[in-house]
Amino acid sequence: RGKDRPKNFHQTAHRNTRLVINMFGDKPLNEYSSVEAGRLRDRLIERQLSPMSVRRAFTCIKAIFNFGLAEFGLDCANPFARIHMPEAKDKKRLPIPTVTIREIQSACFEIDDDLRWLVALISDTGMRLSEAAGLAIEDICLDHGVPHINLRPHPWRRLKTQQSERQIPLVGAALWAAERLVAEEERQWCFPRYTNVEGCNGNSASAALNKWLKVNFSSEALVHGFRHSFRDRLRAVSCPTEMIDQLGGWSANSVGERYGVGFGLEQKGSFVELI
Repeated sequence: RGKDRPKNFHQTAHRNTRLVINMFGDKPLNEYSSVEAGRLRDRLIERQLSPMSVRRAFTCIKAIFNFGLAEFGLDCANPFARIHMPEAKDKKRLPIPTVTIREIQSACFEIDDDLRWLVALISDTGMRLSEAAGLAIEDICLDHGVPHINLRPHPWRRLKTQQSERQIPLVGAALWAAERLVAEEERQWCFPRYTNVEGCNGNSASAALNKWLKVNFSSEALVHGFRHSFRDRLRAVSCPTEMIDQLGGWSANSVGERYGVGFGLEQKGSFVELI
């Protein structure tokens, strides 16, 4: 299952496997019990893990057990499958207000370094942080009627879903950042601080950028908030929902939306210009 998966996929699997082994020993899969699964849940709660963290750990462990039971032909129930979980409220990520986005972009223009280029690039494209941090220079197309990014998977950075592979018009602060990146001395990656042949360290980028945003603008400002704002800003200019999904790489809501090649760059560019 780990073939071609990022480093954090393996780290998560090993970390959660160790939780089970350290508490109950390394046993055949069919010798673990639901009573033990309940004890692991209680231990994690005692360690003051949030309900969401406990649920995430169990989701991973359940998946490992399901895979192992199927691969080895074991005819038994997954002991981690029906354990009662504590109630968890996923904290809603708030969009960054447009006026704050403008302040952030102005600061990016003034500081003018690679971290600010990354923020500016995300602010007017709605890209996920790992999508932007893992870009190659060749993904940026400025010599085109509509300057844009060809967002595609790379050996060092996968994309979240099939719909994530897309073309995104470059305007405003994002275009400024792209021009800065292309003008840099010849290199393979846009952000070598976070990306190399071994992978893309999105967590490190997230920590650095979120700290800068919170200290200088708002305690509620997070990098992922730009993505929420991007959708709201497109709604505000009456952009069609199907086009919004294509611009942001969100999954299609109907079978019909998967037909055809979708909107062209010129069409998408006209709405991105409006925001």
